[in-house]
Amino acid sequence: MLTIPTCCWLCQMPLHLPQHGICSVCLKALPSPPPVCPCCGLPASNSQTRCGGCLLHPPPWQRMILVSDYREPLRKQIHQLKFSQGTARAVMLARLILLTWLTARREYLLARPDLMLTVPLHHKRALKRGYNQLAPLAKWLSHWTTIPWQPAALIRRRAGKVQHQLVASARRRNLRGAFSLEIDVRGRHIVLLDDVVTTGSTVTELSRLLMRSGAARVDIWCLCRTL
Repeated sequence: MLTIPTCCWLCQMPLHLPQHGICSVCLKALPSPPPVCPCCGLPASNSQTRCGGCLLHPPPWQRMILVSDYREPLRKQIHQLKFSQGTARAVMLARLILLTWLTARREYLLARPDLMLTVPLHHKRALKRGYNQLAPLAKWLSHWTTIPWQPAALIRRRAGKVQHQLVASARRRNLRGAFSLEIDVRGRHIVLLDDVVTTGSTVTELSRLLMRSGAARVDIWCLCRTL
């Protein structure tokens, strides 16, 4: 069972609504990213249309939803979730993704995805870490949005080296043939959930796999994008 904190994870003040995990003051104080391309999530002149890079070389997904660029206070919270088994923080972090998606959906009339998938962790790394940090995020988001989550749909067959220790070109080589898809996604609108998108190599490889397998559309939801 997922635990729900009674104090804000950022300022430690009591919460009026414990299920939110973050108070309204801290929520308003969170840094917003600069204008970013709605597709790749990188800085752009405006957030209404695709940047020149995406127009010339479209990524294999259609839209990226991100809460912020990778900085404090989210950097610390993600690190705690990822490496210190801070699963109780998931309710706050998942809610930030939810609010960002709801805002974008209202502004751009976005369709509701059919299925939620998470970036997989190799079983040896999951065993060492104790869990996949995306699982509690997905559970909350699936519950709130009623988008079905398939935790075992994507499998990482080959562990490879740790991605954040590699440069961009090495990340791409490290991921070739690393994933497999275990379900039928033909004609389905997929949301792929990650915590931090850095070079985009992982979500690119997974999105290509999903699109090759017949997915109608892939959107990326993440907490942070390294800008």
